Amino acid sequence: MEKIAFVMTLKPGFEAEYKKRHDELWPDLAVELKNAGISDYSIYLHPQSLKLFAVLKRTDNHTMDNLPATAAVKKWWAFMADIMETNPDNSPVVESLEQVFHFE
Repeated sequence: MEKIAFVMTLKPGFEAEYKKRHDELWPDLAVELKNAGISDYSIYLHPQSLKLFAVLKRTDNHTMDNLPATAAVKKWWAFMADIMETNPDNSPVVESLEQVFHFE
């Protein structure tokens, strides 16, 4: 298993809506994430900067890079585009993070 982290940016005033939409995560999207080898996926909000810190685990043979081609992910991105900073294809603007410390 590999753990990765990244940040995204929420638009102002959508904190509660972002949480609500994720509390009601679509079952077909959850299946796509699991099938891609993703687990233990959490997103945290830093309220002052509106940065969303995401961390997840993925299997060594994950297919996460194929998720953007799936109908469920495309639909989810379109659904979320009004409340997040996005790219022209509605994918969230993502900044990868480098791990600088780990303690178990």
